Amino acid sequence: MSVQERKQRERAERHRLIVDSARELLEAEGWDAVTTRRLAERVEYSQPVLYSHFRGKDAILAAVAVNGFAELGVELRRARTGRRSPKAALRAVIDAYLGFAQDRPALYEAMFVRPLDIPFGADDSPAELKEAFAEIIAVLEPLAGDRDVETYAEVVWSAVHGLAVLARGDRLRASHREARLDLLIDSVA
Repeated sequence: MSVQERKQRERAERHRLIVDSARELLEAEGWDAVTTRRLAERVEYSQPVLYSHFRGKDAILAAVAVNGFAELGVELRRARTGRRSPKAALRAVIDAYLGFAQDRPALYEAMFVRPLDIPFGADDSPAELKEAFAEIIAVLEPLAGDRDVETYAEVVWSAVHGLAVLARGDRLRASHREARLDLLIDSVA
């Protein structure tokens, strides 16, 4: 291995360590706990080293969010595949999405609630975002009929996101979760 390759590998490992540590802080203590000072202490590098990898806290949290989209895409794909009917696949994807939001509230907030300097729905959107959204499109394609499937997916995603945020804020009756999902799926499918 050349010196250049070793340096690139070490840089990539530092990058991953910074992102992983930011996520751990985010999930343990919330958004405000992720400061460059605390993160530098946690990864045992100076703040200038952090800034050599990222423009600042927002860029670090954007990287955390992009990794979250990769995880979400994998979970949605796992939920979608292997189902016997389009409606069953839709139910599984919605359950997986809501489970992701419930199990990782700080990460979900970083991905979908907090402002991010990441383009959504654009040609230059990160591949991880496109892949996660592609799973929503894939599950809805058999149900779309004559509708534009991407617009259809945006509307369904908006409804599911609303359920996730409202449930997290205890704004919905927990006892009616299944009835809401049944109604949404019947309306969509």
